[in-house]
Amino acid sequence: MDINNRNTKRKYESPMPVTDESWWESVLAEERQHAPPRPQQVSTKPKPLGQAKTEPAPAAATVQPDWEAVKQLYSTDRIIEIKVTGHNRGGLLVENDRLTGFIPFSHLIDLAGKELEADRDVSLETYVGQTLNVKVIECVPEDGRVVFSERAALAEPGKRTELFQSLEAGSHVKGTVTNITDFGVFVDLGGVEGLIHISELSWGRVAHPNQIVKLGEEINVRVLDVAAERCRVALSLKRMTPNPWERAQTDFAVGTIQNAVITSVMSYGAFARIDAGVEGLIHASEMVLPSNKTPREFLAEGQEIQVRILHVDASHQRMGLSLQLNP
Repeated sequence: MDINNRNTKRKYESPMPVTDESWWESVLAEERQHAPPRPQQVSTKPKPLGQAKTEPAPAAATVQPDWEAVKQLYSTDRIIEIKVTGHNRGGLLVENDRLTGFIPFSHLIDLAGKELEADRDVSLETYVGQTLNVKVIECVPEDGRVVFSERAALAEPGKRTELFQSLEAGSHVKGTVTNITDFGVFVDLGGVEGLIHISELSWGRVAHPNQIVKLGEEINVRVLDVAAERCRVALSLKRMTPNPWERAQTDFAVGTIQNAVITSVMSYGAFARIDAGVEGLIHASEMVLPSNKTPREFLAEGQEIQVRILHVDASHQRMGLSLQLNP
């Protein structure tokens, strides 16, 4: 490869994302916005069983939490039983004779991926009074927060520790899509759950993660970052393939006909995805629309079409397309 080609490649390559604490906090904000202020308390005294609570837990009690006991549950990856005492919009309030905590909606086996707001309260209400098998998946003493997961308990005890010892940045692993949210996709790696942020799903524009993956689908991903102490693994789907924009001007030459899939339709035209993430705009003027029809009445998301390449601007990842195959 000559110097010019090397410089061109560097120009189009996307740097690895920085997955620091602020990155994680922003992508997980949706799951935490409904969590009780201090959901986890540990006491040596049994708690009286009262009427099921359906409101967020009250502020912290005067009893000092036994965080060492909580940390041991987390570090040993043990499965414990815990009773559902109530719920709020974000998930379930749970407790046993020593622990009080919270299970996010997306970490319930039967409800992950079924997050219609209209049905959420009804679905969560059916859990009240049940006893669930769970694992501690997050332990943050400084915030007074411990989060449980029913889905994590599907893996045998100790599996998480084993997996974290084998996971490292840059490695390729296989997993199953367990939850799809507006901000990304959760993937079960066999006892540890990783997150693909929406920006790491495709080299092209993604309106919603469900355009790229389906619930229950097995996918191969690249590990970007591992934080075992917080049980977090950052993943990427798009980095399993080379950045297609690096060769867009060669592979998608102006004037060629390409297969494409409509990803979104606007009043002024439509976006269509070609190959693995290369997306272009079909302006309304490049469509032969029936009389009095708009692009929204003529095209639909997911529709397979053929397009002609009008122009390619690889440096800005832009492409112009036409439905008129014969110029």
